[in-house]
Amino acid sequence: MKRIGLLVLAVLLAFSVASVSANGAKEGGQIVIGANIYSFADNFMNGVMKPEFERYATTLGAKLEMVDSEGQQAKLNDQIDVFITKKVSVLAINLVDPAAAKAVIAKAKAAGIPLILFNKEPTEAGAMASYDKVWYVGTNSAESGIIQGQMMVSDWKANPKWDLNGDGVVQYVLLKGEPGHPDAEARTKESVKAFVDAGIKVQQLALEADPNWSTQHGNDKMAAWLTSSFGKSIELVICNNDGMAFGAINALKAAGVKLPLYGVDALDQALTHIADGEMNGTVLNDGVNQARATLDLAVRAAMGKPVTEGTTWKLSTDGTKAVRVAYLPVTPKNYQDFRKK
Repeated sequence: MKRIGLLVLAVLLAFSVASVSANGAKEGGQIVIGANIYSFADNFMNGVMKPEFERYATTLGAKLEMVDSEGQQAKLNDQIDVFITKKVSVLAINLVDPAAAKAVIAKAKAAGIPLILFNKEPTEAGAMASYDKVWYVGTNSAESGIIQGQMMVSDWKANPKWDLNGDGVVQYVLLKGEPGHPDAEARTKESVKAFVDAGIKVQQLALEADPNWSTQHGNDKMAAWLTSSFGKSIELVICNNDGMAFGAINALKAAGVKLPLYGVDALDQALTHIADGEMNGTVLNDGVNQARATLDLAVRAAMGKPVTEGTTWKLSTDGTKAVRVAYLPVTPKNYQDFRKK
């Protein structure tokens, strides 16, 4: 009888531990991740991060419920309320508006649900410190602009014929992403600053922002610029992402014009454009590893474990509770290294 009693006790203890480790998981103890993408219309988010989320969640044995916030923060807020009502184990949230982080964090905190923010870093001071179960996965926004700028400076120096009017000044146009987005702001600033830091004068002929980072926007603006009063003065095209770069390439080809052009993301199509000599460089925005890090942290947070335990990810030491995934330069010399195997 004593053995039977001990056996029953052991089973009950095991069941208790399993229940705690799931931390609100459903469906027989399976961890359920309530996640969103700020907009499925975004080339990078929908084409790189979303499929990796779906694939990697399966390998982790977690259930992923992912929704499209369609570029609307109000819609995302409602989607989070639905996830909370469903009692998901953990939230993985791609903010539409980085300035709305505190409200999102407050929702998760009130529900006692761990939260992983990814790709769009909160801009509100103190937001991340307001909840002990919130973390961020993303990049160092400035790094992509710095790398892109360094590539452009190096190539500009190596190609004196790019200075079409021979005035020693880089006349450029810039396709900017979403206004206020940390990546768009940092890339815009740092890419041009690289020329200034190298002692090269610059002249901005035009700059246009697009909240959707879209190929159509890139095409329309580039086409308009080429037929404008300064169209023949453009010497360089800087793009905050590959999606807009693809549109600019389409417009340049339609006009029979070839100009140095750079993007960010290293989408597979960008590698093809580099191979074809239609794009001079891009910067790998490692969405695959951002997705993996987000889910690794989410699963461990749902289980009540230290979020980087048993992983290769490291939390930054700057107090931001962030995992930073590095950017890498992609050029005509190394683009084949980034082809999907």
